[in-house]
Amino acid sequence: MNSIYFEKDDILQIRVSDKPLVREDSQDWHTHISYAEDGTIVEIVLLDAKKEGLMQMKFRHAP
Repeated sequence: MNSIYFEKDDILQIRVSDKPLVREDSQDWHTHISYAEDGTIVEIVLLDAKKEGLMQMKFRHAP
């Protein structure tokens, strides 16, 4: 699994598989799920992740 947070755009991308994407479904404005050919989840994208409270992580920046 690989997660990337794009702070400037407040987008959290969670990649759970290396399979190619073949279909994407929007669950609502903030949640988008992408699927592989076999129906397994490949990626989850959360828009406005911090703003909507979907990402409850705190980050510390190294000095």
